[in-house]
Parts: sequence; C-alpha cells; structure tokens
Amino acid sequence: MLDVSLSKVTRPLLRDEAYDRIRRAIVDGTLPPGTPLRDADLADQLGLSRAPVRQALLRLTDDGLVDSKPQSYTRVSEVMSPDVLDAREIVRLLHEFAVRQAVPKIRREDIAAMRAANDRFAAAIEARDIAAAVQADDELHDVPVRLAGNAAVAATLDRYTPLLRRLEHARFSSTLAWNSVKRHTNLIDALEKRDAETAVSVISTIWTDLLEEQ
Repeated sequence: MLDVSLSKVTRPLLRDEAYDRIRRAIVDGTLPPGTPLRDADLADQLGLSRAPVRQALLRLTDDGLVDSKPQSYTRVSEVMSPDVLDAREIVRLLHEFAVRQAVPKIRREDIAAMRAANDRFAAAIEARDIAAAVQADDELHDVPVRLAGNAAVAATLDRYTPLLRRLEHARFSSTLAWNSVKRHTNLIDALEKRDAETAVSVISTIWTDLLEEQ
C-alpha cells in the first residue's frame, strides 16, 4: 500500500469550470463579439471568486476567443480574426491527415456510425437545434480522428476547433447547413470505397467553405 497522504479531490477545479462556462457562452453567442468581460461581474454570475475567472479569461485569451489589453479592456473577440484564419488552416490540415490515416482502417461499423451521426445532424438542422447539430457534426468527424490513432492530432483539434465554433453556429443556422449534409454524405461514401483522394478532397472543402461561405 502507498504510504503517503494525499488530499481527496472533491470537485472539478474552479478555473476549469469557469473556463468551460465562459467559453460555451462565447461560442453559442450568449456573449457576442465585443462584449466587455469584467471578472467581478462574471464571478458574480457564476457564483465564483474572481481568481478562477481571471485564470479562465487568461486561457480564453490564449485561445483567441477573448481580446485583452492590460489596463484598457477585456472583451469577446470578433468572429473573423487572424487567429480564426490560422485555426481553420490547422484544423483543415489535421482532418485531412486523420481521414487519410483512417481510410485503410475503417470498418463497416465506423461507416454506420458516421451515417447515423449525419442523420442526427440533418434532423437537428431541420429542428433548428444548433447545439444538437454541432454535437452530431463532432461525432461524425471524431470517427476518422479516432481511427487515425494520433493523440497529438486529437489534442490539437480540441485546442483549436473552439475558435471555429461561432462560424459553425452561423452556418448551421442557415440554409448552408444542407450543403454540409451533402458533403458529409460524400465523405462517408468515399471512406466506404476506401477512396483516400476523394475523401481528403471532401474534408478539405468542408473546412475551407466553413469560412468562405459565410
């Protein structure tokens, strides 16, 4: 038996909880671009002290979701920014890599899971349930990422994809969402045929058009 004394973890770190809650509000538009972010106000709304909120805001600034100038302002960043452009390129390239790696590994059940996710995505678009659409979209794209089996790719996507969430919310709220349904189908068909070049081309278009069709 390990003979040391460790304190028990009784709840999640408050800074992580603050980070998750504020990030979600930025992504879904509850806190729109340009909104001033005052740590005292946020702490009061979240029922937290100011320290974890300050830490969360620093992390969100690193993520590119918050703009901050010392002694001047802290506010929600604009949807379109150099950070978003950079994130889109990283996310696109990593999804291309994941798809290419997934082609020789993909199984019938993986194809079925992607088709089911696309069905849920289409149903969510029809119901105008954007949160459900984003979740279904994530589940669909997570299949090739999981099959690629590269932890660094998965971690980097988790780091940069939130910067694109606001673009996804705008797209999935419009008629352009039906283009995504069709492209998902094309991606799945290419993967089922183990056609790596077509699959990579489709996934590239999905992420490129996320920005260009706004």
